Amino acid sequence: MSETVHNRIAVLRAERGISRRQLADALGVHYQTVGYLERGEFRPSLHLALRIAAYFEVPVEVVFSIEPFPRIGDAPAEVGRSA
Repeated sequence: MSETVHNRIAVLRAERGISRRQLADALGVHYQTVGYLERGEFRPSLHLALRIAAYFEVPVEVVFSIEPFPRIGDAPAEVGRSA
């Protein structure tokens, strides 16, 4: 079983125009910790994962997953599309 925790921290930061340092300051961690998290080199504690989700105002499963997130270009076909 894989111990990898996948995350969308970089995507969420980019969407909101937030730097690593700004996120780190808001969370009370070192900015390098945010980089380690984004690269999957560090798994957050449950407490930190919940704080990250709260910061972005999304459920924790929007930010973290034990399964890889689908790539943005791999969206499912449009429902109800006529052939």
